[in-house]
Amino acid sequence: MSELGTVLVTGGSGFIGSWCVIELLRQGYAVRTTVRHLARESTVRAAIGNVVDPQGRLSFHAVELTADAGWEAAASGCDYMLHVASPVVAAEPRNADELIVPARDGTRRAVGAALKAGVKRIVLTSSVAAASPRAGAGERVTDESVWTDLDDPRVGAYARSKTLAERTAWDLIDSSAGATTLATVNPALVVGPVLSRDFSASVQVVERLLSGKVPGLPRLGFSFVDVRDVADLHARAMIAPEAAGQRFIAARDFAWMADLAALLRASLGDAASKVPTRRIPDFVLRFAAVFDRSLASVVPRLGERRAFSSAKAQRVLGWQPRPVEESVLDCARSLIAAGAV
Repeated sequence: MSELGTVLVTGGSGFIGSWCVIELLRQGYAVRTTVRHLARESTVRAAIGNVVDPQGRLSFHAVELTADAGWEAAASGCDYMLHVASPVVAAEPRNADELIVPARDGTRRAVGAALKAGVKRIVLTSSVAAASPRAGAGERVTDESVWTDLDDPRVGAYARSKTLAERTAWDLIDSSAGATTLATVNPALVVGPVLSRDFSASVQVVERLLSGKVPGLPRLGFSFVDVRDVADLHARAMIAPEAAGQRFIAARDFAWMADLAALLRASLGDAASKVPTRRIPDFVLRFAAVFDRSLASVVPRLGERRAFSSAKAQRVLGWQPRPVEESVLDCARSLIAAGAV
């Protein structure tokens, strides 16, 4: 037990979830976390234990996003919930429901269990994919007031899943009569140090550059954020009174893939020998996307500089994200250390 209280973190085996567990343990909370199967407990516990000593304050529950069993038991007696678990894939699925159903229904189960348990605050891990303007909107900086337009046929399955899941959470809170409040954290592309070779699809932008899996550099760019800073923002949003009922974008700077490649080559020496140097014309990527589903969702963003403002999180919660260069290099070095590239 902990005087600070007990937090349920769903998806403790995931990239963001595991770092949220680490951050909360560092701060002194008792943490429960969920995995799909308890066979994963020893692996997840070992990875977390390499960073922080749980000191008997970490326990595991088995739940599925697509099944009711176990949710009430996991949430019972908790003071807070971080609902992080949600499916992430590198390629656009053939059936959007592969992402939408577990994301939406898992959120319904998690929030429902939290409401029944009477937790003080739920923090939902959403995404900037749920706070994005339409493709072709031109260069702009987006804030939390924007919601992704699901009437846009170009919105991919992942963005739909995150938008619908977040809408579900807000609807459940709005219709509840209890004292439980909700805040959401909407991260940009999450990078930073991996804990094992089992890493998130978001890290593939660095992994593929290092391993030479991409033959060249398309005109693609992303807003980035460090996974450790995302975990820190979850912890801040969990306890700050002024975070109740608020969305918070977690993002630092925008960078083109060519910028990342130049950074890796300049900083890592021989370890970056496979990082490509040549540029890929837009028409080549569009043609390749016909055969490679992992490219289909990014083609509409070619040449777009889409940035996201975290001014609200910095102003309201005192959040300070680290530089993108540090996050990318720490990510790269951890991938090398883990033997993933």
